Amino acid sequence: MGHDILITLIAGILEDEGHTARRAHNSTEAIDAVRQRRPALVILDVWLQGSELDGLQLLDVIRREERPIPVVMISGHGTIDTAVSAIKTGAYDFIEKPFKADRLLLVVDRAVEADRLRRENETLRRRAGGEVGFVGSSSEAVGVRGQLDRVAPTGSRVLITGASGAGKETVARLIHQGSKRADGPFVVVNCSTLPAERLEIELFGTDTTDGDSLRVSGAFELAHSGTLLLKEVADLPLALQSRLARVLQEQSYMRDGGKVRVEVDVRVLASTTRNLQEEIAAGRFREELFHRLNVVSLRVSPLSERREDIPELANDLLRRVADATGLPTRAMGEDTLAALQGHDWPGNVRQLRNVIERLLILAPAGGGPIRADVLPNDVSEDAPSVLRWERGGEIMQLPLRDAREVFEREYLLAQVTRFGGNISRTATFVGMERSALHRKLKSLGLHGGEERNGPETAPPAGGK
Repeated sequence: MGHDILITLIAGILEDEGHTARRAHNSTEAIDAVRQRRPALVILDVWLQGSELDGLQLLDVIRREERPIPVVMISGHGTIDTAVSAIKTGAYDFIEKPFKADRLLLVVDRAVEADRLRRENETLRRRAGGEVGFVGSSSEAVGVRGQLDRVAPTGSRVLITGASGAGKETVARLIHQGSKRADGPFVVVNCSTLPAERLEIELFGTDTTDGDSLRVSGAFELAHSGTLLLKEVADLPLALQSRLARVLQEQSYMRDGGKVRVEVDVRVLASTTRNLQEEIAAGRFREELFHRLNVVSLRVSPLSERREDIPELANDLLRRVADATGLPTRAMGEDTLAALQGHDWPGNVRQLRNVIERLLILAPAGGGPIRADVLPNDVSEDAPSVLRWERGGEIMQLPLRDAREVFEREYLLAQVTRFGGNISRTATFVGMERSALHRKLKSLGLHGGEERNGPETAPPAGGK
């Protein structure tokens, strides 16, 4: 098949599926097209007829662009080894000639999706303000960091437990970053979001032949030389639990429908919100898998057990959100921090981050500290009532004696004003002798005007 005919064939298949295809007949046209407008994907023949650069040289140029572009190689029978080498240097996959349209479309869709996920993960990291640590000075936070320092370099499997949103995936990423595999891939599979039949393919891949080769790499393959995190491992079906236990023991497996054993070198971490011992007793989790995963156990405490970390964590999240969104950073008022510490945080750090982002967006302009009165209702309703007072932020920064003085001054001024400056009626209402109230007002720097005539009877204390 001639080169131009092949280009026309591939473009036609893609356009029939709704894609937009641009054609380049040599390396010069290809480079110009890539730099004119970044494509979602490049399909590149290993052998380029009458071109200044061959396929591998052009691949190297494309991969050095500022924003990486997924590349699928096309190989003839005599160039398969070259195509495999291209994958090792950055190509996504290869298609062997002659190929079926279904095979082409499958590889194209997977390459585009993989690139989309990569860009989405980069965006999420930017939104999170870059790499995170396990923030906090509480004994729980210090304990977790100490465990991370000890367990990360060992290569041992770790079972991470804790409530939803407490930071289990953050802990897993820190284990990976602190290990000898830090330069390898970090792959996450959420066992609770996929049906059983899909989950097995997601983990171990497929390898079938029906006149055309169809291979899908599983998470174990993708995580080779790196780390694989199995989120919510308790949701694995029992049959798949048995297979996983064997794979962990043998470090090899057969793809679904495959005939070649795949050998992998993967460190497996697992996380769960459930008590796996109780799941074992109920017959929902296999004990053999538990012992293979639970070489080291690491518990992440919920925020309700480490409230003293919340101010430090909130300010760290505030800075990260500001960096990610481009909004100016703000200080947190003491009343706001106290209110955040008073909330139970059923969604833990994940929920706290959402609240911080909302505060930064919705807080009134002006650059002053973010006040507690802009907190969401579900958070502010748990806060002590003094924090909802106009001067709550000031009160929370003072020792008790000074705070009491501020409160008494505001309270008595409001009551004297309420009764039109009538000291007798004010004294009766607040439950003080008239002379004592005069002395208190003087000591607070308040002067309730001249005693005004009023009814001989005053309202009872409490005003009811």
